[in-house]
Amino acid sequence: MKITLIGTAYPYRGGLASFNERLISQFQSEGEEVEIKTFTLQYPSILFPGKTQFSSSENTNNFPIERCVNSVNPFNWISLGRKIKKEKPDIVIIKYWMPFMSPCFGTMARIIKSNKKTKIIAIADNIIPHERRFFDSWLTKYFVGCIDAWIAMSKSVFDDITLFNKTTPRSLCFHPLFDNFGEKIEKAQAQEVLGLNSKGINILFFGLVRDYKGLDFLIKALSDARLKDYPLHLTVAGEFYESQSKYDEIISQLGLKNITIHNKFIANEEVKNYFCACDLVVLPYKTATQSGVTQIAFHFEKPMLVTDVGGLAEIVKHGKSGFVCQPNVESLADSLYEFCKNKTDFSESIIEEKKKFSWANMTKSIRELHNKILR
Repeated sequence: MKITLIGTAYPYRGGLASFNERLISQFQSEGEEVEIKTFTLQYPSILFPGKTQFSSSENTNNFPIERCVNSVNPFNWISLGRKIKKEKPDIVIIKYWMPFMSPCFGTMARIIKSNKKTKIIAIADNIIPHERRFFDSWLTKYFVGCIDAWIAMSKSVFDDITLFNKTTPRSLCFHPLFDNFGEKIEKAQAQEVLGLNSKGINILFFGLVRDYKGLDFLIKALSDARLKDYPLHLTVAGEFYESQSKYDEIISQLGLKNITIHNKFIANEEVKNYFCACDLVVLPYKTATQSGVTQIAFHFEKPMLVTDVGGLAEIVKHGKSGFVCQPNVESLADSLYEFCKNKTDFSESIIEEKKKFSWANMTKSIRELHNKILR
């Protein structure tokens, strides 16, 4: 088949780009003709809270990536939609993550599928955004109305799709492993790179820092009196998409000395150092659908502590691949204390659990949906 993905890819950075590139790489390895059409403009700079949208890493992909999509230019949507319509790919895949992209993606999809050949399959990160605005529902309806089939990566998103469309075919396929950040290295080696104490209990908060991710809950949990007897150290690795001062103030008020903050986007080649150096990856989210962080942790075979929000508890099984707690300070502290006290070894069950999250499962789900909508 000829498969075109429209969305984020190199030279853009982040989890969306990594997902899209890895998915297309998998299709390529299975013998399909593939390409990605990515952005010339993804977000206007005024709407982007980070330092840069672009990757500092080298492009290691061996499939075509064309920069041709302008997210805010309707003339671009029309001309590019017509171009892809003439190219007649069998499938166009669109990774949907926020309503802002709905006019761009929705307009192109309507034009493309008018060739009566190409099917539009959307992979949904979120249907209802974490940070909502009054126009979100209208924009989402516009996009949903042109999709031939859906892949949801959590049960909560699978259910959310029905709020906008009850009849379009859909499939639930969990987020595959992020296995594109290199292989495991020795813990001592990674800890030396990061300057961490090899005798400590090192926990990791990884990824962009936004309010809904609950870093404030985790910091407050570290002040629990039961944890003072353990050499617990938190590394925060990720760029702040809000003011860091809010978190610095909490740390200062609580008198915590066991926190290191790396306020920067973590380049692909650095990711392995953070995961291999830690003993536990913590996702203290207040709300969620799913998270690519869990799939990096699985790749590096690290136990996790997640809150029971969205689909996180579908991915991380309590007592098998880590802990599941409630999204509040007290419950996080309870789980951290249990981890420190019992030193539970989850390694065998994590190795078994990670087998579920293959990229072949994702491509299989897309193929099955495509076959279904051709009937």
